[in-house]
Amino acid sequence: MAAAAADRGRGLHETMRCAPSTRRFTGEPVPREALERALDVARFAPSGGNRQGWRVIVIADPGTRVRLRELYERPWEEYLERTGGRAALDAGEASGLPAGRLASLRAADEYAHTFDLAPVHLLACVDLSALAITDAQLPRQSIVGGASIYPFVQNLLLALRHEGLGASFTTLLVPAEEALRELLSIPDGFAVAGHISVGRRADPWPRRLSRRPVAEFTFGERFGRPW
Repeated sequence: MAAAAADRGRGLHETMRCAPSTRRFTGEPVPREALERALDVARFAPSGGNRQGWRVIVIADPGTRVRLRELYERPWEEYLERTGGRAALDAGEASGLPAGRLASLRAADEYAHTFDLAPVHLLACVDLSALAITDAQLPRQSIVGGASIYPFVQNLLLALRHEGLGASFTTLLVPAEEALRELLSIPDGFAVAGHISVGRRADPWPRRLSRRPVAEFTFGERFGRPW
């Protein structure tokens, strides 16, 4: 409890610099009050027309969590085969992958097969009628609809970190939307936008995450021109 209180005292910038994906959880229960506080602040996220189309299903039932793991494992294994990740995991250090990348891949694989051990799962759904798809006519895949749901998801991830809770966001359950619809009574007109595992982090919190410097992704006046 003292650690959670200390995390709630962190500043916004510090929280944003250290909100990693958590893939190993303790068995400690997640206080309902912490979830309520996180959801309460996350709801102030922007959305198209302020329609607030998000809906969240809080899942703690052990049997349902096992079923979610089963639904997650298949697309995870397909992803590993498609990207060469399974071969890299089998080869270990001989794969030639950087040590950090190999460690991350191993952690993600462990997470997939212990998915149900996270004490709480949050399934983020969105009302499709609340999305303004302004890029539908462009000759590429649409991405704009996510602007009305993923700011809420990011708010929620930061709020959970502020509560001292570990979390991991993934979209690998989305292909199982029809099975999820039946399992969780999701009505027509709503889509699964992603999933967040929540619990007490089993590993120490890193001091700060590693990310590209601003100069590598920020341009001035034209794409590629230094700012």
